[in-house]
Amino acid sequence: MTERNATIASRVGLHARPAAIFAEAAGEFDLEITIARLGEPEDEAMDAASILSLMSLGAAHGEVVVLRAEGKGAEAALDRLVQVLETDHDAE
Repeated sequence: MTERNATIASRVGLHARPAAIFAEAAGEFDLEITIARLGEPEDEAMDAASILSLMSLGAAHGEVVVLRAEGKGAEAALDRLVQVLETDHDAE
């Protein structure tokens, strides 16, 4: 399993617009990608392509989350998704 940590850069955290942008990006990959707050058990990770899961995660600005995926292309997918999370979409 491939794993990456990312720090939430958007000032409002992973809510509304940033969550929609991230969910859309995660849905572009033919992989099961999960997201969880750093330190939470792996079995409590949520579907990264689900905007409802992302909003219920409640990840705030500056908080670290863990992305996990397995399969062909997982490393490239997670690298791309880390870029999305570490971009302040509220500043655009």
